[in-house]
Amino acid sequence: MAEKSGAICCPLASSVAGQSAAPELPYLPRDPKHYRPNIGLVACGEITKDHLTAYRAAGYRVVALCDPLAHRARRRKTEFYPGAKVYRDYRDLLKRSDVEVVDLAAHPVDRAPMIEDALSAGKHVLSQKPFVLDLDFGHRMVDLADRQGVKLAVNQNGRWAPHFSYIIQAVHAGLLGRVMAIHCSVHWDHSWVEGTDFEKIKHLILYDFAIHWFDLVACIMGEHRAHRVYASMARSPAQKIAPPLLAQALIEFDNAQASLAFDAHTRFGPLDHTYVTGDRATIVSTGPDLKHQTVTLHTTDGRFTPELQGCWFPDGFHGAMGELLLAIEEDREPTNSARGNLHSLELCFAAATSAERNEPVEPGATRIMP
Repeated sequence: MAEKSGAICCPLASSVAGQSAAPELPYLPRDPKHYRPNIGLVACGEITKDHLTAYRAAGYRVVALCDPLAHRARRRKTEFYPGAKVYRDYRDLLKRSDVEVVDLAAHPVDRAPMIEDALSAGKHVLSQKPFVLDLDFGHRMVDLADRQGVKLAVNQNGRWAPHFSYIIQAVHAGLLGRVMAIHCSVHWDHSWVEGTDFEKIKHLILYDFAIHWFDLVACIMGEHRAHRVYASMARSPAQKIAPPLLAQALIEFDNAQASLAFDAHTRFGPLDHTYVTGDRATIVSTGPDLKHQTVTLHTTDGRFTPELQGCWFPDGFHGAMGELLLAIEEDREPTNSARGNLHSLELCFAAATSAERNEPVEPGATRIMP
């Protein structure tokens, strides 16, 4: 794992001999020019090692760490920010007038009241993903943030995984033209969740994991909204944990389609593949896992393979927080805003409902996660 965000922690791609240089796109995380607020982190579980690794490397100031299990907060303090103060109750952290930004890394059920309390206290908020379990509550939080004059963003850190970020930037730059198809397949072993709280999540794959890919589809398609989602789930014949580890989803748009396939009990030959094609070009990313990817852009001018830097972990966490801070500095909506993320959740909720009903579901029709 890289100690510095942006460092080459894994060889994501290499140049093809004799070819022209790949298009340079702004895929790396960005930092605000001057804004360096005091940040408080609420919930100090395992994933927050990546949060804090990214924040320390970026020079962000974390002054408060909170967890009801105080030893977890003290451990993060020792590892990353010795000067930070430790709290057990997040409401005590919110009372600090010098803390401007709060990173809420708790599980969705526990996080909901924290979001409301933090916004009501006038704090900018970065919420862990998946953002909410209730779309109507999510909309109320977006409205509350607007009334309070603060920013509410979601830690969809996958957007800043180098291969995903380059693909998104290529689409937004118009290199692919009109996107007609997005196809993603992920084959890996997710049974590591055995014995953890994640094993209790019924839609572990389609919700907690696949939200990154539903979010990718939503980012690529932009204002083009999906009409229907059809999904299914099944248990692997050899799996021992409770949630089904096999899942897939088909997403229908006007003049476009997307498919997502997740084989989360692949014990041999792991593979991650992303394919996006438009009427001007196609871009493909493939590799043995989410950290080691080769991206190739196919156009009428030839084939281009950019040499990308960084890794999803921890650079994705740098990107999510950096975008929020930059949006605060520039007084604009973050690209990872909660308002926009609700469209990603509409796809996710529809897929989970479809998998249960065995029928297509319109995005937005399911307001509460099954």
